[in-house]
Amino acid sequence: MSNPVSWTAEAEAQLKEIPFFVRPAARKKIEKFAQERGTSEITVDVYELAKQQFQ
Repeated sequence: MSNPVSWTAEAEAQLKEIPFFVRPAARKKIEKFAQERGTSEITVDVYELAKQQFQ
């Protein structure tokens, strides 16, 4: 099982800008993106990198 990732308050705030109906899917994708890169904390930088990948 994969390790849970934590979110910084700033990254959580960014996530809240995503429409609520796609937010759970976006959260999962961003967490998977971070885990694939060996990152256990989602910062604004990680969030932005993930966002660029999915656009």
